[in-house]
Amino acid sequence: MTASTAAGPTAAGGRSGGLLSGRARYAVRKVSWAFGTLFFVVCFNFVLFRMLPGDPIGLYTRGRDMPSEQIAALRERLSKPMGQQFLEYLSNPFASSINSVQFNTPVWQLIGERVWPTVLLAGTSIVIASLAGVWIGVRSGWRRGSLFDKVSTGSTLTLYAMPEFWVGMVLMISLPFFPSGGISSPGVDTSTPSGWLDVLWHMALPVASLSLVYLAEYAGIMRASLVDELGQDYLTLARAKGLRDDLVRRNHAVPNALLPTMTLILVNLGFVIGGAITVETVFSWPGLGLLSYQALRGPDIPLLQAVFLLFSTAVIVCTLLADLLYSVLDPRVSDS
Repeated sequence: MTASTAAGPTAAGGRSGGLLSGRARYAVRKVSWAFGTLFFVVCFNFVLFRMLPGDPIGLYTRGRDMPSEQIAALRERLSKPMGQQFLEYLSNPFASSINSVQFNTPVWQLIGERVWPTVLLAGTSIVIASLAGVWIGVRSGWRRGSLFDKVSTGSTLTLYAMPEFWVGMVLMISLPFFPSGGISSPGVDTSTPSGWLDVLWHMALPVASLSLVYLAEYAGIMRASLVDELGQDYLTLARAKGLRDDLVRRNHAVPNALLPTMTLILVNLGFVIGGAITVETVFSWPGLGLLSYQALRGPDIPLLQAVFLLFSTAVIVCTLLADLLYSVLDPRVSDS
């Protein structure tokens, strides 16, 4: 009895220590993967835009009245050995003093001005799509074969197959009383309560376009995850203990089925920042998506290079957060 009692805490402590070290190893592995991927993206970003045909100086100075001394300084900068240019770029790729070709403004200053409109649009869409999609997925998955399940599944599959920009154009045509472009009305002070309401009024259609498409994806994943959980033994045991059906669903089935959806939401948060290009272009929303479209039309190489690096970093960071969150919600992941 004494030996068994003494061995019990030791074994439990060993299991606890092993679990903590497993989580630490998992976190280190994922963080290392993220930094390795970011390093590859930086290298690829440096090489990609230097492989484009044409004279970069001629493209940069096109339509601009620049002194010959400044053009000579630019040519001298690009005539440096490729290795030296790479080391200078690698030292801090986010600290570029090169101006945009179209806007004659430092590229990172332009990006900083366009970040918050995109965060407002994408963040609002993600929140609405997440709440509505999870609710639809839970209800349809818990009551498979019901009328609600058939209607919601058919609707979400239809919405998921529609491109975001096409949904936006349909909404624009169908609901002409909503503003069709811009973030606010001309002359409106957006720092006042009336200005906030004006911004919300302008957000209606672009937010609806993004939310409908992502809602369909979240609802489908949530339904499939919940259906997989319905056959698990722990739900049968919970019912055998006399728990009500709504308690079994809320306290047991939904938390476990929610894990894949939570991961997808975080990953999509990184993609939607760059994926809002079409919606922002359709509605003339002054965010990063519209800025990317304007850079592509140029083409504005310095701005494209900075935007590409920002979008790639956002996807990498959100994927890392999703991996780390998954290990917290489901400790079994860190043991694999």
